[in-house]
Amino acid sequence: MAASHKKYVVEHMEDGISPWVLLEYVAISHDVGGGANFYLTSLLPSLRSSLPPQLADPQVATTTSADVIELPGVRALADQGRVCLLDPSATQDLAPEDAARFDWFVFGGILGDHPPRDRTGELRKYGFEGRRLGPNQMTTDTAIRVVKMVVEDQKPLNQIDYVDFPELRWNKHESTEMPFRYVKDGATGEPIMPPGMRDLIRQDTNRGLDDA
Repeated sequence: MAASHKKYVVEHMEDGISPWVLLEYVAISHDVGGGANFYLTSLLPSLRSSLPPQLADPQVATTTSADVIELPGVRALADQGRVCLLDPSATQDLAPEDAARFDWFVFGGILGDHPPRDRTGELRKYGFEGRRLGPNQMTTDTAIRVVKMVVEDQKPLNQIDYVDFPELRWNKHESTEMPFRYVKDGATGEPIMPPGMRDLIRQDTNRGLDDA
């Protein structure tokens, strides 16, 4: 995959780091070209030891600052309007022409909650200009995949093939419906998920049934 020239910042908003989140972060790092383009912020030092090798590389910026604008160069870029906050409440959708306007794209652990908790509100105070990715919630890795397709591949949101609320079927009696929008794999027609995510979802589903 060609290296990205845009920067993608995920503000980690959880006290811990779940297996789901780890799989998403590894997928994001792969999609955007690694530590030169992928930044994690507000990751507690105690969580650094739990990061897989793909995210423990020193080039990945895992800061302990709660202020995403303290990343090197981001404050100045924000003053110039070069930072975009992906915000489900924004009034304008992301478009290919935004590639000329923004260099940094900030995500606040904001996509993938069901129901949504508007965690983006903690980042709006910095005054970043906001863009939306359409009406449906996405997982964080899907959101970054879509932004990259729009601003780097110059593909409009409405020309991306999606799978909404896919049903993952384990056998003829068991299935799980995911309450999110995913990018569709052109070869298989299946939703694109991080490697290992389907197995993790099935494990969690089975665990939930056992608890019940």
